[in-house]
Amino acid sequence: MAITVNIYYKGENGNARKFAEEMISTGTVDEIRKERGNLRYEYFFPMNDSETVLLIDSWINQEALDIHHKSPMMRKILELREKYDLHMKVERYISDGVPEKDKAFIKE
Repeated sequence: MAITVNIYYKGENGNARKFAEEMISTGTVDEIRKERGNLRYEYFFPMNDSETVLLIDSWINQEALDIHHKSPMMRKILELREKYDLHMKVERYISDGVPEKDKAFIKE
């Protein structure tokens, strides 16, 4: 079962967005996406909160996520979080797929 972690990074003076931009511009995001077991690593910007950035981070299983947490990429993330003085709210989900009865409401 896939694991998805929603991380809401909150800062001041645009720091959350600067963090995401630096993660992208330094190639860190591309490197994370290449890590074995990564399914998704994308930033989103809430329309009603300019000081928050949402990261949707998905992995094939807990083992892949654990390996990521021990990787050099994680050290880079920690350094940038400190640099931009970001605080976080985290939500974690385990995918169980889409039930058949819900598929009628989804247009692909």
